[in-house]
Amino acid sequence: MTEYPNTDAVHKIVTAFESCDLPHDAWTHHAHLTVAAWYVMWHGPDLALERVRDGIQRLNTAHGVPQTPTRGYHETLTRFYIWLVARAVARAGITCPLAQIVNRVIDECTDRELPLSYYSRERLSSLEARTGWLEPDLAPLL
Repeated sequence: MTEYPNTDAVHKIVTAFESCDLPHDAWTHHAHLTVAAWYVMWHGPDLALERVRDGIQRLNTAHGVPQTPTRGYHETLTRFYIWLVARAVARAGITCPLAQIVNRVIDECTDRELPLSYYSRERLSSLEARTGWLEPDLAPLL
């Protein structure tokens, strides 16, 4: 598990993401969650979604990741995780250091099966889900 000791360690990941200097093998699920949490905390969920979406697409281009029906940027998953991270950030509160909030978000959101509590595998793996927003078909996002 990634445990950030301080805000500078979190900021280092975000800066590398923004500059597309984050190595492909470092663009892990934890790194996704870190970037999402940072943007949600600093900009709120709506602007966080825009920044994460644009950043992932830029980083994918820099890494030579093609956009295909099974690979590349996934709109529905990105929106789902921004929603999930925003809830986790709200629960964490603002009474502790930023790195501690990000660590809590990662702990809460690290299970990669979480989307399957809301989406069927078929719906989530569809081209429509990858290229646009699809509402969940198993449970609503409340």
